[in-house]
Amino acid sequence: MTATSLPESRGDQPTQDISISEFGAQKALAILAQSGKENAGVRVFIKSGGCSGYQYGMAIDDRELEGDTIVMDRGVKLLVDRMSFPLLRGSEVDFVENMMGGGFTVNNPNATSSCGCGHSFRTDGAQSPDGEGSGGCGSH
Repeated sequence: MTATSLPESRGDQPTQDISISEFGAQKALAILAQSGKENAGVRVFIKSGGCSGYQYGMAIDDRELEGDTIVMDRGVKLLVDRMSFPLLRGSEVDFVENMMGGGFTVNNPNATSSCGCGHSFRTDGAQSPDGEGSGGCGSH
C-alpha cells in the first residue's frame, strides 16, 4: 500500500512532508518530459556513504512502491521510500547553478552537519547505519 501526502495547512503556513522549489520544479518537469516515462516522478532517497555518513540520491521513477510517501508539489510527483522518509521529512529539493555547473540539491532541516561538497550529511553525529561513511567527497 502506498501512502499519498498532499500539502496540508496549519494556520496560514502550508506544511508538507517534502517539497520542491519553483526553480527545482521547472528543471524537474523539463527532465521528466524528456524521460519518455508516463506518470513518472522524482524519487528522492538516502543511501549510506559519503564523508558525512549519508548521501542523497535522485532518480526518475515511474513506479510507486509499497510504503512510499508520494507528494505532488508544483506539478512534480516526489516519491520517497519508507526508509529514507524520516531523514528527508521537511526537506526541500532545489536546483542550483554555479560556476562549476548545476544540479539538484536537498535543503534538509534534519541534517546536523554536512560535507563541504553538499552531497552527504549526518543527522546526529553518529556513523551511518552500516558503518560506511568515510569514503570522502570523491566517493559519491
